[in-house]
Amino acid sequence: MIAFDLTLRETLAERNIPFDDDRIARAALYAAYLLDENQKMNLTAIVDEREIAVKHFADSLAPLNYVDLPKGASLADIGTGAGFPGMALRIFRPDLRITLIDALKKRCLFLERLCAELDIDDVDIRWGRAEELARDDALRERFDFAAARAVSSLPVLLEYAVPFLSVGGRFLALKGPAEEASPKTALTALACDIEAEHRYGLGGDERRLIVVKKKAPTAAKYPRRAGMPEKRPL
Repeated sequence: MIAFDLTLRETLAERNIPFDDDRIARAALYAAYLLDENQKMNLTAIVDEREIAVKHFADSLAPLNYVDLPKGASLADIGTGAGFPGMALRIFRPDLRITLIDALKKRCLFLERLCAELDIDDVDIRWGRAEELARDDALRERFDFAAARAVSSLPVLLEYAVPFLSVGGRFLALKGPAEEASPKTALTALACDIEAEHRYGLGGDERRLIVVKKKAPTAAKYPRRAGMPEKRPL
């Protein structure tokens, strides 16, 4: 994983994100394990070491450039997939309390094996749909931050993520350059405001980090039943 190591070091240095040899080594072990497991199950379409360093790891760590994540803050990664951004953040900010949420059991089992491989035992992995888990009293309105790197539109992501946030918490949406669907209705329904939108280049691509602040408790009717946020976005 020499190409991964060098690329990640270079990219993080360019972005002024702190790192040390141990964190880089853990990230390299993560990337190698991801590529190995990807031969058995579909975890990522990105298989080039350099692209994994930039498009998975550096992108996942972009919030560290723009958002103050207090020591010990709790963060729910909605639709984590292969563990991005949550596991990458856990490696580079081990003080964060990370919960990984995904609807596919096989991905959750991969994440459990990954944590064992990395000797990490403080990440909470939850299998289930966000619409259902957000109604669990142990998870609803319990987090300082929620994050997602997903292709869904912002209105859909808001309905998935905001119910997990405590009042005053922030949702971090890591997205590409374009957004066609207006989030205005969703923001109003879910008692949120867009606090900031950061645009940055990464590996030749334009990326955005949208920071949404929750102003009041989520109405009991949200999120709607499984499938509805995608089928009929707010």
